[in-house]
Amino acid sequence: MAQALYRKWRSQTFEEVVGQDHVTETLRNALRDGRVAHAYLFAGPRGTGKTSSARILAKALNCTATEGEKPCNVCDTCVAINEGRMIDLIEIDAASNNSVDDIRELRDKVSFRP
Repeated sequence: MAQALYRKWRSQTFEEVVGQDHVTETLRNALRDGRVAHAYLFAGPRGTGKTSSARILAKALNCTATEGEKPCNVCDTCVAINEGRMIDLIEIDAASNNSVDDIRELRDKVSFRP
């Protein structure tokens, strides 16, 4: 099955995100200091790395590596997220998931514990 280029070449670490140093540095500092906010809003024009940054943040928060830079991309959790088989990570495209039914479905999904 063909895979879109943006998925094939998606950044896997904060270092690989290009042109968003202010964002990656802020997220790294929050992770390092243990001061992660309860929610983050990634906004901007198409192709600026919003989804990639959000996925990297999700990976870093769930990474089971004990030391070093997170995400490690080696632990079971990081590998599962990279392979798209992490059941607790839901990627939502707001442009195509904007109906009432989509929101109802999302509400139904979040009621289950990880």
